[in-house]
Amino acid sequence: MASDDPSIPEPARPQPGDYGFDLTRALDAVVGVSTRIPDDAFTATTLGTERAGHGIVIGENLVVTIGYLVTEAEAVFLRTSDGRIVPGHVVAVDFETGFGLVMALGALNLPMLEIGQSSDASVGADVVIAGAGGRDKALAGRVVARQPFAGYWEYLLDDAIFTAPGHPYWGGTALIGPSGDLIGVGSLQVATPGQRGHPVPINMMVPTDLLRPILKDLVRFGRADRPSRPWLGLYTSDGAKGLTVMSTAPRGPAAAAGIEDGDVIVAVGDAAVDELTAFYRRLWAMGRAGVSVPLTILRQGRRMSLTVKSGAREAFLKGPRLH
Repeated sequence: MASDDPSIPEPARPQPGDYGFDLTRALDAVVGVSTRIPDDAFTATTLGTERAGHGIVIGENLVVTIGYLVTEAEAVFLRTSDGRIVPGHVVAVDFETGFGLVMALGALNLPMLEIGQSSDASVGADVVIAGAGGRDKALAGRVVARQPFAGYWEYLLDDAIFTAPGHPYWGGTALIGPSGDLIGVGSLQVATPGQRGHPVPINMMVPTDLLRPILKDLVRFGRADRPSRPWLGLYTSDGAKGLTVMSTAPRGPAAAAGIEDGDVIVAVGDAAVDELTAFYRRLWAMGRAGVSVPLTILRQGRRMSLTVKSGAREAFLKGPRLH
């Protein structure tokens, strides 16, 4: 589980006297999250069948985490700051934002972190990036960038938060703002150029401003009250050659339509696209999940037209199972 990871070096940890809030109480709201996924799950080959990371208590026995940790989970376990193991149940995974919610099936008896205004965390702000396990698993950091982030798995944030130094166990970490509230949840570790061109790891955080307007719907209905976006099942990279298909999701819409590894996407409908952000925005502007999406591709230098019948991503996945 997450708490088995090696500790953060003492000089990099947050010091209680440096913050205007109760640091120990805030860190106690972070729990370890471990999940077991069936072997035949849609995401088993890409994300694995055993996943571990962190989550944050935001309500009575309600934990927010990053969605990929709990997608298709048949078993969820939460480890508290005092070492207790509490089973949990997946309440919702929102693929548009990337958040996942878990309800503990026993009393956590832990402090809760209030959801803060992530828009107030400007570049340069002092923050704490916290995994489960108190100060041993927490970093004193700062916000180093606010900018769009496009992920190769059909994912886009208009205003992602980037923090440094990079937390080595980033999945589901708590981004605690200057007021001691939750302003982001850890998603990825990425690299940025450092001195002499050496890459420096930083973390990408999903801002909690995206969670606030959908939280009640996620808890009550298991999904946000909006139509599902069209999903193609593509893993795509952008570079000098354009939008290159690295792979397709097995049994996904793109694979069914004949899209192959190495194809280069050059247009969606009549709109040319050459980078991920433009591709996603054009794709999602086509309508809701189920719409047919005309693509123009280059395959070994030959221009081709293919139409992909999009789907709702969640329709391909195993739903939450109660213990």
